[in-house]
Amino acid sequence: MAKKTLRTLLGASLMALASLSQAAEPRVVAITQIVEHPALDAVHQGVKDELAAQGFIEGENLKLMHESAQGNSAIASQIARKFVGDNTDVIVAIATPSAQTVAAAARNIPVVFAAVTDPVGAKLVKTAEEPGANITGVSDMLPIDKHIDMLLRMVPNAKRIGTVYNPGEANAVSLIELLEERLEARGLTLVKGAATKTSEVLGAARSLVGKADAIYLTTDNTVISAAEAVISVGERAKIPVFAADTATVARGAVAALGFDYYDHGRQAGVMVVRILNGEKPAGMPVETMEKLNLFVNPEAGERMGITLPDDVLAEAAEVISSGK
Repeated sequence: MAKKTLRTLLGASLMALASLSQAAEPRVVAITQIVEHPALDAVHQGVKDELAAQGFIEGENLKLMHESAQGNSAIASQIARKFVGDNTDVIVAIATPSAQTVAAAARNIPVVFAAVTDPVGAKLVKTAEEPGANITGVSDMLPIDKHIDMLLRMVPNAKRIGTVYNPGEANAVSLIELLEERLEARGLTLVKGAATKTSEVLGAARSLVGKADAIYLTTDNTVISAAEAVISVGERAKIPVFAADTATVARGAVAALGFDYYDHGRQAGVMVVRILNGEKPAGMPVETMEKLNLFVNPEAGERMGITLPDDVLAEAAEVISSGK
């Protein structure tokens, strides 16, 4: 009887120790992004910092994994399958192509996307209010009308607006369709240059010379990764280049009206923490960014043939120098 009792106590003790060991195991968060450029890198950093701010410390109670697909959709799919096989607690997918590959692979693992413009159009969620599955996140849908207003304040006589985009990226196509619709409503024309990979961006930008009065770049990942190619064309041809991504201004764009992608990452990080604490993505509405900041680069404007008005400079959250 005593031996049986001892075995029972020993078994209970081992179970308790196993339970404590399991409780002490770090949570696993995997981050995948389609390509590396300043905006998406800022999202990645924002997610990491928010996790740390809320007590999830890498190397202590958090195991954090990160992979970039370097702009290759096949690699993005491989990363998604790897993270699913690693039994992660949450997968963070930065940008539409990565989010789509993760959504296809991770049927039972919670997913938080970031830097996805149109999650409904990309078939990631049923509706923004009720995602309905294992995926939710933060959208970076652009305020296109405000961007057009910004451009026209600095180039008031512009009638033909050029852009470069990747027709194979759902995020880019949604934005271009919206941009064309809003420009046509104002009697303006959109001139498009297609680039399916970064090596094609320069040629697409050159195709706009003589056809566009100004160039506007959306948050298309293929194009933003090679933004310097478009900017160089703008400088040579004296065509002002504007962007939706504020980080592109430091790289030589004239101006951008947008939100801070680091803050975007912090917001996505909050959603990750909520899931780690037990919430289900299906009941978490897709979120958007509200605060917009104007970044300007007067020296870039001079190189592209325009002088920024004093009232624009006065309104700017940041006046950036990228002298050459």
